[in-house]
Amino acid sequence: MAFWDNLWQGRTAQFDSGGSATNSISLTKRRPLVSLSKQGATTGHLRVNLSWRMRPADVGGRRQGGQLLRHPFKLFKPEMVQAHTQGVVNVDLDLGCLYELADGSKGVVQALGGFLGSTNETPYVKLSGDDRFGSGSGETIYVNLDHHAEIKRLLFFVYIYDQTPAFDRTHALVTLYPSSGPRVEIELDEHAPQARSCAVFSMENVKGELLVRREVKFVHGFQAELDRLYGWGLQWGRGYKSKV
Repeated sequence: MAFWDNLWQGRTAQFDSGGSATNSISLTKRRPLVSLSKQGATTGHLRVNLSWRMRPADVGGRRQGGQLLRHPFKLFKPEMVQAHTQGVVNVDLDLGCLYELADGSKGVVQALGGFLGSTNETPYVKLSGDDRFGSGSGETIYVNLDHHAEIKRLLFFVYIYDQTPAFDRTHALVTLYPSSGPRVEIELDEHAPQARSCAVFSMENVKGELLVRREVKFVHGFQAELDRLYGWGLQWGRGYKSKV
């Protein structure tokens, strides 16, 4: 394991918003699947949270790495993130969800276009709000699992609204908080500097069993490319966020 991995593992706890560090399941390439049914977590509201923070841009490459090797505790000091110009990078990550219900209806829940959804009626998926600055609370989508029999599959994804590819300049974490059992964590930990969207995880109802699978597939495009990748078959057009 690399020196940087050890340092990064020591920092993941700052994303936690509840529960102990041991009461969690991390989905990885080696362990990509978990059954919510076997965890006894198929009722109530599933909370899916996206949190992120900025990290130093890899400007300077080895020179910066050499400085951290000599002074490793500098990694724990907050830094402003500089773009290749003099401007400060401000990445606006957004959480969204593609859904397909058992009756065949399909759609998307996302801030872009104002498709916020609902937990009390179809699609039983609702975005709570739009965090444009990566605050401690992040962005949250709720899924009403009391209606899990009516849900065929869900695909949760993250995209960069301002179209600046900067996933490599953020540390992002998606956490699932079921009504019971341990939380489930998925890190967007792969180096994809040109990507603008990422399929994070899927949830599928397989013969009554709810399975959560880590995806973490980065694409250069946006929702339409994720749609093609997973065969959703929706029609996409240009969308905008409401101004605040």
